[in-house]
Amino acid sequence: MKQGREEDREKTDLLTSLIRLFDSLGSKPDFLNSYPEFSPLFFRFRQDLDHGDPEVLEDDLAAIYCYLHGSGSAYSPSDRKEMDACGGYWCHAGGLSPLFRAGPFITEKTRLADYGAGNGFQGLLFQHLYPHKKTCQIELSSRMIENGRRLQSFMGIPGEKVDWLHKNVMDVPPADFDFIYIYRPVRPEGKGRAFYEGFARELDHVRRPVTIFSIADCLKDFLGRGFRIFHDDGHLTCFTNQG
Repeated sequence: MKQGREEDREKTDLLTSLIRLFDSLGSKPDFLNSYPEFSPLFFRFRQDLDHGDPEVLEDDLAAIYCYLHGSGSAYSPSDRKEMDACGGYWCHAGGLSPLFRAGPFITEKTRLADYGAGNGFQGLLFQHLYPHKKTCQIELSSRMIENGRRLQSFMGIPGEKVDWLHKNVMDVPPADFDFIYIYRPVRPEGKGRAFYEGFARELDHVRRPVTIFSIADCLKDFLGRGFRIFHDDGHLTCFTNQG
């Protein structure tokens, strides 16, 4: 019971932090010009705030999150060709649940990576909510990275806190990171299967703690015995190793 109350309080604190962030963004005219659908979404949240239904308010915040995460989705024909060749998926928002659970696993020394970051909003939120050493955004589309840099500026996150890697996820080994967020960037077959096999092989040799938050997970079929699942709700699967 005590643990449940603590989790509820932590979730409330996180939602409050998101409200403050969105409130600050909504006060910036340049931001509203760049994200025109933000105003009606946040206005609806403000209206629902008077009724105080926690589930409704969380749904409203999730709608704002999904809009910002999906904003500026743009892939060139060459990007699409490269993604199709490796069985890649297009940008999807992983939801608020990873943010709710990440706090205990991110410290000021953490090096965090988002594999297939899109415009990087998820990684930026990790950095905003749980300040850490470095967020590495791995993304194939230069236009998505451009959009992400603009979001980073609006959110006031210092440049040295975020690295934007304009690369295919297939080309970035995971061994340098302490916390990995991954939303099934490629299908686990053909070249995609080779990605997951190499990903798992690299992590097998890491001798320090690594946490993986995997959305729509298929990593469980590839990671070695050194990793165990400590949470799985059918949407988000979380792994850790012995370190």
